[in-house]
Amino acid sequence: MKNNGVDFYTAVPKLHNCAQAVAAGAGREDLVESFAVCGGGKAPGGLCGALHAALALAPESEHEMIKAAFAEKAGALTCREIKGGSLFPCAECVRVAAELTEKYL
Repeated sequence: MKNNGVDFYTAVPKLHNCAQAVAAGAGREDLVESFAVCGGGKAPGGLCGALHAALALAPESEHEMIKAAFAEKAGALTCREIKGGSLFPCAECVRVAAELTEKYL
């Protein structure tokens, strides 16, 4: 993986949402534009955008493992639950999703 995604997410000026940062960190610039609509709780099913990107990048056979590992760290799978029920910041979601992407790619 070229970058852990957090650098893209925290860069100034802000050019990437959480999903885009995971894709860019994985070297998948071809997906960055399509993930523009996946930040801020707008990923399909309300998933965390960073998690959505990790799932899009990983083989389908690994999706359940990724979801379980992500939920263990973030406390939930959806943006609303993560933001509303815990103090787990978005940058940490990006970090966890990027690590899981690297592990399961």
